[in-house]
Amino acid sequence: MRRPLIIAPSILAADFGRLADEAARAEAEGGDWLHVDVMDGHFVPNLTVGPDVVRALRRATSLPLDVHLMVDRPDKFAPAFIEAGADRVSIHIESPCNVAATLEAIRAAGRSPGIVLNPGTPLKAIQPHLDRVKLVLMMTVNPGFGGQAFMDPVLEKISQLAALRDEKNLDFDIQVDGGVSENTVGKCAAAGANVMVAGVALFRAQDMAEAIAALRRACNPA
Repeated sequence: MRRPLIIAPSILAADFGRLADEAARAEAEGGDWLHVDVMDGHFVPNLTVGPDVVRALRRATSLPLDVHLMVDRPDKFAPAFIEAGADRVSIHIESPCNVAATLEAIRAAGRSPGIVLNPGTPLKAIQPHLDRVKLVLMMTVNPGFGGQAFMDPVLEKISQLAALRDEKNLDFDIQVDGGVSENTVGKCAAAGANVMVAGVALFRAQDMAEAIAALRRACNPA
């Protein structure tokens, strides 16, 4: 079954001085979700946003808020982001927590749980959790900073994941994040991904609507 293509602008590349306007722009220009990278300065070296920013984004847009927790204790922090208005919450398999219990807590709160795999982590690490999630995020860069180059070797893991999903009759979207642009997004779609997170390619484009349309065209070549 072909899954709907979803374009998720990432606020990591937005103008933080006018974040509400940027969220509204992402919606008006054709984004499907708004991707929010949360970094704690421990799990990854960078720091970004907390629940109050997600709460402000919730007021600024009706787009689903797709929160990616790059934190040491997602079990501790997920409830605050859910309360702030997150629709989807994804946690890293590499995080030091009880992954199964955290995913179940997100689901029990009425949100869509997701699991994230870093480029260097084998696919088998997430296999025990695939029946618990609605989203698998395959990082196509090492997490922590925006604007990195796309890592092509991850494409094979995306293909393997898509095949495993079909084989086991599982129900989850496959998301990619990192170095996603008009030049790389088609390869992701061909491998089996259907949720494309893009930051610099969208928020720093002269025309975001056209940049989003270009990503859609690249995923669905004539």
